[in-house]
Amino acid sequence: MNTKTKYLGLELNSPIVVGSCGLTADVEKMVQMEAAGAGAVVVKSVFEEQIIHDIKRNTHMVAPTENYGDSYEYIAQHVADDSLEKHFSMIREAKRRLTIPVIGSINCFSYENWLTYAKKFQDTGCDALELNMAILPYETSTSADDVERTFTQIINTLRKSINIPISIKVGPYFTDMAKQMQQLSWMGIQGVTMFNKSVQVDIDIENETLKNASFLSTHEEMYNTLRWVALLCRKMRCDISASTGVYTADDVVKMLLGGATTVQVVSCLYKNGIDTLRELNSGLQAWMEKKGYDNIDKFRGKLAVAPAEKASIAMRTQFMKYFAEIV
Repeated sequence: MNTKTKYLGLELNSPIVVGSCGLTADVEKMVQMEAAGAGAVVVKSVFEEQIIHDIKRNTHMVAPTENYGDSYEYIAQHVADDSLEKHFSMIREAKRRLTIPVIGSINCFSYENWLTYAKKFQDTGCDALELNMAILPYETSTSADDVERTFTQIINTLRKSINIPISIKVGPYFTDMAKQMQQLSWMGIQGVTMFNKSVQVDIDIENETLKNASFLSTHEEMYNTLRWVALLCRKMRCDISASTGVYTADDVVKMLLGGATTVQVVSCLYKNGIDTLRELNSGLQAWMEKKGYDNIDKFRGKLAVAPAEKASIAMRTQFMKYFAEIV
């Protein structure tokens, strides 16, 4: 069975991509991923927030910030460059040792560093760049228009400044998801990853403090992604990479039937090991053979919602006897 596909203009032997995570910050693990059948890897994101943290930690180890005077900016830049160089050195080694595409990933909060970091990723030889742009509009003063302007400004600037393919990774927090995703796909980007797995919040009732919940996705979370993949597939002018909650070969098949170009996995590798990639690929191939599909394009998007379709299960958010098949 031919499981080759094209994603962001890149040739992949498999539609199964390892998403950005701690595992993809280790070249040895990425080599194992390729051997196990990964079609591509998205390296662990560079977070501007982490760079700022490194600057503060390293400068305060020597003396308080105010003691640096005019030299603080120079020292801060040196710390930032050193932190970034470790990451880019890892990427250059990955490019030397892997034959599958290596996709960079960045998350910034300042406009200037989106451009600065993106150019550095291109210089390392990354095959493409995923912009981790999941925005949680938690401020009551933030409007949908504000979020749209942020996306538009960053994407337009980077498209004019770098030559490698660009994909954006978004969260599910949009008041007008369909419209926003379609408009973003019209801006000349090559792909959209749906969805970013945000850090969840929990409460420690003994200490009465906030804490982080598990960072791993649950299998049930895949259904929200599946819904939006199926709804948007035929409305988009770019590839869709389906992410969050994918654990089995059946999940991979479902996302492809819904219209995804690739399927990103992370949590199942943390829980079950990198060799899970072999099971996902073999399961996909077995299903294709059973159904008589000799390549992915024969069934990709088969169950995507048609633009004119008005009565689809994918569009229903409330239980109804007919659609939920409740007797």
